[in-house]
Amino acid sequence: MKLIPTQDAVGHMLCHDMTQIIPGQYKGARFRKGHVVQPEDVPVLLSMGKEHLYVWELTPGMVHENDAAERLCALCRNDHMERTEAKEGKIELTAAIDGLFQVDRRRLNAVNALEDIMIATRHGNTAVRKGGKLAGTRVIPLVIAEEKLRRAEEAAGSTPLLTLTPWKLKTAAVIATGNEVAKGLITDAFTPVVEAKLTAFGIRTVRRSTPGDDMDKITQEILAARNAGVDLILCTGGMSVDPDDRTPGAVRASGARVVSYGAPVLPGAMFLVSYLEGVPVLGLPGCVMYAQSTIFDLLLPRIAAGVPISRKDITEMGEGGLCLGCDICTYPDCGFGK
Repeated sequence: MKLIPTQDAVGHMLCHDMTQIIPGQYKGARFRKGHVVQPEDVPVLLSMGKEHLYVWELTPGMVHENDAAERLCALCRNDHMERTEAKEGKIELTAAIDGLFQVDRRRLNAVNALEDIMIATRHGNTAVRKGGKLAGTRVIPLVIAEEKLRRAEEAAGSTPLLTLTPWKLKTAAVIATGNEVAKGLITDAFTPVVEAKLTAFGIRTVRRSTPGDDMDKITQEILAARNAGVDLILCTGGMSVDPDDRTPGAVRASGARVVSYGAPVLPGAMFLVSYLEGVPVLGLPGCVMYAQSTIFDLLLPRIAAGVPISRKDITEMGEGGLCLGCDICTYPDCGFGK
């Protein structure tokens, strides 16, 4: 840095915050560290008693923190995302819509492994609301070598690190299994719970049925729901190893491609994911009815956004897949599923 007269400082970067005090009105940083002095700033600085300034000398091959933040932001920003102006070398991204937020973790880690560069995001594969924070980008020093930014751009690749996908599924069918429900021996308490969870993602339940524990009837209801054109089919109950639990067999008999029956998540180990001609068919274990948060809550954002679920997606849920069963549930603001 060097010391120069304020009148000669136009186009130079300030080395530190410049505080302005107006008695009874204002006290705070009038100019921030890294601010590039503009012609209109000179009278203000002089009125603050700043006749000389410490400024940075930006040498060739070096990039100012605000310009660097712009380039890091470009590596992250995708459709449906809004951004703040660069300030103190930082830019934040927020959601312009409700939807599913996802992060390419491998590429993000590759960028963050580089010295003097950081991109921080919220957890991926989660539901976000319009206006919610998604990520922040900045470089650590006030100025950074151009070469480091080029390496970050190479590590990030040609597509954004982040995606925000709007909810796509609109309609669902709920097939409540169990002879006790079909015979009216108990009230179906499962369907209302499922419908409430679906409503949070804009999905309407347009078809309901109670085929009992007859596997053929469950299969027929799955096929009927598919023919009715719904976007999502859910079978409640009948997912355990009990002899009367027929849902997994009925799903397979429908011709659906089973991705996974079973998951390393508690509650929700007996969860089933399958696809019938592209339509998700889910088998929901009983825990979905009584537990506050289960595997269904973890996967529903991806399902609602129309993102296919793979077996790898399921098997990678083991770390963080244990719900601690807190007396007061704070999900999703907790470690479950993360």
